[in-house]
Amino acid sequence: MTQFLLSVHHREGTPMPSEEEIQQMYASVDAFNRKLQETGAWVHAAGLTDVSQAKVVDASAGAGSITDGPFSEAREWLGGFWIIEAADLDAALSLAREGSAACGGPVEVRAMQDE
Repeated sequence: MTQFLLSVHHREGTPMPSEEEIQQMYASVDAFNRKLQETGAWVHAAGLTDVSQAKVVDASAGAGSITDGPFSEAREWLGGFWIIEAADLDAALSLAREGSAACGGPVEVRAMQDE
């Protein structure tokens, strides 16, 4: 089995869903999470706080600095993720399709590097 990162992305300018739509999304994501757990694909998942609360630490050139805000000024940002185990890329893509439908946004799929 290979571990995959399924990352949920948000896009600037996307209309905010209604409270009812948000509650439905939460229920759909909960159901997807239960499926992952029941099938043994679950490793970990989490939603992230708003991108405006991000901090960037850069110690690559010595002492380091800490700045407020996201690493890049982008129109898209990471909103949450799943780490799953799947037999292969096709199986991971199939689960990502379900995750995307559940959370109502695009999901990027990337395999973890071999240790």
